[in-house]
Amino acid sequence: MLAWCHCTMEQLKKDVKCNPSTTANFFSRMFFCWVTPLFSIGNKRRLEEDDMYQVLPDDASQGLGEELQRYWDKEVRMAAKELRMPKLTKAIVKCYGKPYAVLGIFSFTVEVVKVIQPVFLGKLIQYFEKYDPDNMDALYEAFGYAAGISLSTVALTVLQIHYYYHVLRTGMKIRVAMCHMIYKKALCLSSAAMGRTTTGQIVNLLSNDVNRFDEVTTNLHYLWIAPLQAVVVISLLWYEIGPSCLAGVAVLLFLMPLQTMFGKLFGSLRSKTAVLTDSRIRTMNEVVSGIRIIKMYAWEKPFSALVNEVRR
Repeated sequence: MLAWCHCTMEQLKKDVKCNPSTTANFFSRMFFCWVTPLFSIGNKRRLEEDDMYQVLPDDASQGLGEELQRYWDKEVRMAAKELRMPKLTKAIVKCYGKPYAVLGIFSFTVEVVKVIQPVFLGKLIQYFEKYDPDNMDALYEAFGYAAGISLSTVALTVLQIHYYYHVLRTGMKIRVAMCHMIYKKALCLSSAAMGRTTTGQIVNLLSNDVNRFDEVTTNLHYLWIAPLQAVVVISLLWYEIGPSCLAGVAVLLFLMPLQTMFGKLFGSLRSKTAVLTDSRIRTMNEVVSGIRIIKMYAWEKPFSALVNEVRR
């Protein structure tokens, strides 16, 4: 039996396709041409598991989990020396902070290009408003503005795609590492800890809570970019239309506390939903575990009503 399992695992390893991004050239990496064969297969038929590429070594669950575990162990030892509670945020920042900070340059460049585009467009429109067929210098400037719009559009597309690719990949790494640590911790829980921890809580952590890292990594850089962008945009609006731009600023300032209030409301509702999800999963697990006794004593109707109640 063990030999058959070993052969099966070896066969699965051989059947996995090598990830083409490892051998892709600069042009293919820049424009993501290495995924074109996968798109071609998906266009012809439904994609299957065998069509997927091998996970990159940098994205493997074991390596990511062990790396974050080392930083977490250091944080636990440091917290014990300083007589405080260990913070998972510190371990995550030390593990992924530097590569994620570099991605902030991509995000900042994207926002700079977004601001430059309307400036070029305004200058081009201004040329047509003051069109003079004899002014060749203005014509050459218009060509420059048109080229700037075209190049900035291409640069914006490439930079934005690469930013979201790398930032989502960073979020995925954190999520995979957290799932590895949660799964390892769940297998090492003592009997007393298992009595205080339900299966629903573990499943909820692995399926819902860790997905928040994907959302956080996508938008975190905007916390420092948004104020800078707001100052630049307001300055440009003041230069173009004068004090009238303050009306739009007033609307934004009014909406910010409103969004904060709704964010807190949704957070509290999400917490209540998580409690109900834990209860539902725990009930379903108990029903499935005791299905023989339920069938033996013909308790299908009462338990069916109970299941319908928790799933409502």
